Amino acid sequence: MKFGVVTFPGSNCDHDMIDALRYDLGQEVIELWHKDKDISTFTTQDCIILPGGFSYGDYLRCGAIARFSPMMQSVIDFASKGGRVIGVCNGFQILCEAGLLPGVLLRNQNQQFVCKNIFLKSENTATSLTKDVTGRPLMIPVAHGEGRYYADNATLDSLFKHNQVLFRYCDEFGNIVDTANPNGAIRNIAGICNKERNVFGMMPHPERATSAALNNRDGQLIFQSLIANN
Repeated sequence: MKFGVVTFPGSNCDHDMIDALRYDLGQEVIELWHKDKDISTFTTQDCIILPGGFSYGDYLRCGAIARFSPMMQSVIDFASKGGRVIGVCNGFQILCEAGLLPGVLLRNQNQQFVCKNIFLKSENTATSLTKDVTGRPLMIPVAHGEGRYYADNATLDSLFKHNQVLFRYCDEFGNIVDTANPNGAIRNIAGICNKERNVFGMMPHPERATSAALNNRDGQLIFQSLIANN
């Protein structure tokens, strides 16, 4: 498995992601530019990552302009063929804008930017991204102003019915409670996948929790689960 990390104008977590994968996890990483289209060297066993940041200044809506970049047309085609795609924070917003994931990311409930460590957990064993981390509260940083996941009730019911909810905000003991929700996301949803289970989106930043120097390697568990179950 190799990883491609896309840089958009305004990306600010692309090199965090590249460094985490390349140096902390020892993976092959190819840097991708938003104006390029060619990802022919990637197979469906590989993974394209859309990192966090403020693509195109978050004008119109977060991710709304990046969704139409030349690279995203290739990413959409790659995903339709079964290729793995992960969006983190702004990348999650882009995936929703592109229609690769259902729902939207709204302004945080308190109308303020949030930047802190939170806890999340997965109760979902159906996807390779969460198979090996199910039930464990993981401490992962968040940093966003528009991270409140929202979808209508029919979409939410479908997400849970088809095991598409990857992560939910919880307290340090794994309890899904309102006080552990940093942005007001509906049903404490922190990350989801598509029905085909090859497109993943999450608001927290696992790439910021992969280094011993930061005294937190919980993010490595998320990436290692994907790699081990490839």
